[in-house]
Amino acid sequence: MKDKLALLGGPKVFDQRVESPNSIGREEMQAVKEVMESGVLSQYLGEWDPDFYGGPRVKRFEQEWSTYFRIKHSVCVNSCTSGLIVALGAIGLEPGDEVIVSPWTMSASATAAIIWNAIPVFADIEDDFFNLDPASVERNISPHTKAIVVTNIFGHAARLNEIMAIAKQHGLKVVEDNAQAPGARYHEKYTGCVSDIGVFSLNYHKHIHTGEGGVCVTDDNALAERMQLIRNHGEAVVESKGVDSLNNMIGFNFRMGEIEAAIGIEQLKKLSAIIEEKVHWAEKITEGINTLAGLRTPKISTGCSHVYYAYPLIVDSQELNVTRDNLCKALTAEGVPALATSYVNLHLYPMYQRKIAYGSKGFPWVGEHYKGNVSYEKGICPVSEGMNDSRFLNLGLGLVQLDDVKCEQIIAAFQKVWNNLSQLV
Repeated sequence: MKDKLALLGGPKVFDQRVESPNSIGREEMQAVKEVMESGVLSQYLGEWDPDFYGGPRVKRFEQEWSTYFRIKHSVCVNSCTSGLIVALGAIGLEPGDEVIVSPWTMSASATAAIIWNAIPVFADIEDDFFNLDPASVERNISPHTKAIVVTNIFGHAARLNEIMAIAKQHGLKVVEDNAQAPGARYHEKYTGCVSDIGVFSLNYHKHIHTGEGGVCVTDDNALAERMQLIRNHGEAVVESKGVDSLNNMIGFNFRMGEIEAAIGIEQLKKLSAIIEEKVHWAEKITEGINTLAGLRTPKISTGCSHVYYAYPLIVDSQELNVTRDNLCKALTAEGVPALATSYVNLHLYPMYQRKIAYGSKGFPWVGEHYKGNVSYEKGICPVSEGMNDSRFLNLGLGLVQLDDVKCEQIIAAFQKVWNNLSQLV
């Protein structure tokens, strides 16, 4: 009876209660208390003044972020979404420009371009690491292309050197969406610090968090200044500050408060330990399941590291003679937590299928500024579409807190399902 799958009425393997990770401790609580007692919850002014750059904790957090990631400039914002908008505005997007982006990422990676009336163009992903395929990027470059948004998905770097070389050849800017890979290594650098601008997330389910928040990084002085202006009502500051270029100086209120910055300062101190723990559990799971037939565990490219925001798996349904969806149902019934069968294919979202964003008439795809003819039909990204349709399993390590017992039970659940595949046929 114990070998009977839980999906079919047998006992489930995984019976441990699973908590969400919580890295907030006394250090963060004390830091917040000190902010509250100071009475300074934010110190930004939307005018040219020393406080245009924010309060003391925001400035300290930016400096410590720059030191940790060995980057010249860090610009705090209130979310990674805001950071992507700030970054794409800073590189000088014009209405009608095209921005190449992955379909296999969170929606903001693409919609940040639409904020500036630019057009997302979806290139396909490569099979090994789920990131943008440089060959597909190159095929999608047109006379209208201005930039590439490259996502380091699930905690592993994209093929950044190849993408940067393509960008240099065609005169394009590159923005890294590094929301899921803080602290991941790409040869001698950290991910997020290879391209023109990198954007990090401090959302509550990321490696470290401030509830909501984000950080943009760059080694370029001019890009840093433009990001600071867009973050904080740039249109009100440019004259007093002596800024001549008004391109995209429609400033927002994307400012981070002192409480979030104080939490971020303490969280950053924990990043290395958090990564070490995630790597430990991921490697333990890999050791336990990497010999199972028809199952591919995460790959790591030479010279890179993985920080495992997620633990992505590939299933060969033909070899197993069992569908991916039935495998997922069986594993979920055994109690495996945070397991999903899909990520996203952004180009298939209704907004892109109907090409409606601003108003109801099709802008920015329809109008005098856009001279291209982008397609979002199913089939333009066969690798990412195939992943979602039948091959991909996602164990969300960023969503669960593991220990030795839970990790062993996850492994046992996989082994039980694979040892009883005949019950699923």
